[in-house]
Amino acid sequence: MSVVIHHNPDCGTSRNVLATIKAAGYEPVVIEYLKTGWTRPQLQALFAAADLTPRAALRTTKSPAEELGLLDPSVDDDALLEAMLAHPVLVNRPIVCTPRGVRLCRPSEAVLDLLETWPAGPFAKEDGGLIIDADGNRVA
Repeated sequence: MSVVIHHNPDCGTSRNVLATIKAAGYEPVVIEYLKTGWTRPQLQALFAAADLTPRAALRTTKSPAEELGLLDPSVDDDALLEAMLAHPVLVNRPIVCTPRGVRLCRPSEAVLDLLETWPAGPFAKEDGGLIIDADGNRVA
């Protein structure tokens, strides 16, 4: 199964999702979107596949969203997309693509819905929070 992750290595959630994918035995394609940037068709396709609007995918904290005036509800999707193209950090992450779907994986355990196999349990996030228990069950 192919796995693609749009990843920011400075983001703890993104690191947790990548670690989960690798621990499950996958060798994902890692796209560091802060380096590569986005294209309009790429964002539109990702958002459509994940059933996200640009507003829902907007990173509002630790981003320039507020300074750019993007938090105002009157800012339309086209303006948000343009801002995301100019400032890739405005796209919330990580976005993971597998044959099972495309999803913004926040919280990080949401990635389990996209994987056919999971890491062996117990498996925890970097902060120690358990994702999979010793019996291999998802922790709520």
